[in-house]
Amino acid sequence: MCSDVPAERRKRGYNTVTFLRAQGMPAKICKALHGFATTRPVYRNLATALLKRCRALPLHGFQRLSDLTDEQLVAAVNQATRLEIAWLTRGPRPSTSSPYLNSAEGSTSGKRSWYKIISAPPNEEVDWLSPITSSYSLCATKSGKVVCWDVHRDQCLAEWDPKERWELWKCRVEFDIRTVFFTMAKVLQRSAQSNVRVDDRVMEFVLMKLEFPLSGEPTFSELATFKTTGVVMNVFLLDPSSCLLSAFVWVASSNTIGLYALLDWRKEEYAFIDTGIECSMSSNWSCILYQEQIVIHSEESDVAHQYFYPLSVLQQHARPSSTSDSFVPGISLRLAPISIMAAPFIFPPLTRSQSPESNTYEDEVPNVNAEEPAGDIDGEGPINTNAEDDEGSGTVADSNPFPYPPWYPESAHFVRQWWPTLASVPRLSCTVVLLANHEPDTHRTRYVLAQHYFKVPLIEPDELEQMRTAAAKAVEVAHSNGVNDADDVVNGTDNGAGGSSPSSSSSRRSRHTSSSSTNKWSAEYTPEQEPTKGRAAESTMMRLWYVSDPFEVVCVLDGLDDELDPDSGQERPRPLLAVDFGHAVWIEFTYPPEEDREDKRLRFVTFPPVTNDREAMAYGGASSVESLEGIVHTLDVPDELDLDTVETINIDQSQGAIIISVRDGQIFILCYE
Repeated sequence: MCSDVPAERRKRGYNTVTFLRAQGMPAKICKALHGFATTRPVYRNLATALLKRCRALPLHGFQRLSDLTDEQLVAAVNQATRLEIAWLTRGPRPSTSSPYLNSAEGSTSGKRSWYKIISAPPNEEVDWLSPITSSYSLCATKSGKVVCWDVHRDQCLAEWDPKERWELWKCRVEFDIRTVFFTMAKVLQRSAQSNVRVDDRVMEFVLMKLEFPLSGEPTFSELATFKTTGVVMNVFLLDPSSCLLSAFVWVASSNTIGLYALLDWRKEEYAFIDTGIECSMSSNWSCILYQEQIVIHSEESDVAHQYFYPLSVLQQHARPSSTSDSFVPGISLRLAPISIMAAPFIFPPLTRSQSPESNTYEDEVPNVNAEEPAGDIDGEGPINTNAEDDEGSGTVADSNPFPYPPWYPESAHFVRQWWPTLASVPRLSCTVVLLANHEPDTHRTRYVLAQHYFKVPLIEPDELEQMRTAAAKAVEVAHSNGVNDADDVVNGTDNGAGGSSPSSSSSRRSRHTSSSSTNKWSAEYTPEQEPTKGRAAESTMMRLWYVSDPFEVVCVLDGLDDELDPDSGQERPRPLLAVDFGHAVWIEFTYPPEEDREDKRLRFVTFPPVTNDREAMAYGGASSVESLEGIVHTLDVPDELDLDTVETINIDQSQGAIIISVRDGQIFILCYE
């Protein structure tokens, strides 16, 4: 019976079991511990721990955590824990117990015991595909249709057909209200064909929702339409409950970011400002709602910035909109962020080795070190007491191993917790960046993956207070040592500050302020300044993990429709890469180009889980080499799946599934455990 108790709980109860077993009561102990360990409060705590590590629970359909029975909660937590440990150590293996494998008649059987094939919409090309729970998928086609598909019955449940070419830009699932929100877009006024400036290019968007009632079929309905001018970079469904939407627009004339917002999409009004924030080719952008503020999150090669715009400030600059064909929105003014925050990335140790699968193009060799994760899953693993924090130890790199240039972001993927969660679980984000390096001599492009977690705000008030204290100590030391310029100490030219010399990697210096407008601490940066260095300036969420052995990801060429993107003039390569929180899956070439072989394989990586405990991840110690490098695995694929025909790829970490669509109208759902 003791073997039925999950390893996590057995470990925690080991000392108690050892003591009581010595008293000669092993059978009673096992029974008592098993009974205690399977109570709802214990499993609710375990579920909370999983969710705080940003690991989703494998719920069925639109189940909520509060809806689960005790037995369902135990099963969900146990499955999620097994999946997490397995993917962190040995990697995914074919599964026969995924909810995706259930059908209307029961579980699948036979040779397709671990995968499922369903149909794509007939006579359509798949443009975009995403799972909506383990029961449904949402598919956008290249003709402009959006189709909701029943995974188990393999049939269409609902369809939105605008009778013209639209493109799906953004999708968000709200589990509590059983609704999917998404935006569709098309170009109205073409700069290339109408001699219109890029900044005057007009796009139209329609905001839709797909509702899943408790009984009956799902239905599509239109919520709002709106127009934008300029080149729209991305659209964000920030908060459907308050009808809040935003978009980033490239202002070409000033090379800055424009912020467009529908503060309430039920009203005919919009806010559109020029932020004055420079749009750099090497930057990656996301947008997040935080405490009644729209936060522009920007990541450069070495540092991340967050720019805060309170909704109340944007509301002051709202303008009326119209559904008239002649209406065109415009920028009202240039408005600087109310507050700015920045944090440098924490790069791996200089003494980094290759990833466990050291040669990308060789046949896989079992990783003998992969069975023991670096640090405990709960963040309670052994602490490395020999780790050094000072720069003189040489354990922390002071430079980016993949700087820009020559490494540039081919694609960036920002993921928030999309799954059902609890109010006590903090909201975090995950970034996965596909970095590319094009070699002009060989015309070969090599890729690596970089991943990290972050939060809003980047730096908490207590961390900023530590930074203020560190700065004050630096000034005091400078004065006591007769240094005229305290910046010499802050910047690390004087290492006499009690052995706590700096280890930051940013190229800019911080100055610590408190914004009276938002009453939030911020660390503002200006270009002419140098960075404040030191442990206190580092955000605990900014460690970078890599898949650092270069590989060649397979790309598909999307034929651009003149109606959607008339200004591009050429096909755009789209990497066959998908990410979920802390995971990535992609298709790559098995052999280098010089071997003239086109074999492909499906690759997968799980990055270390979220933890705020620096030492739990063995950062800076001998074992940190493995903990800062993603362990890549090659996944089994069915013989029926031809990787040469893949068009889209997606991942559902909650169910351990990879969803792949191919050119002949089939969708493969591969289930792993």
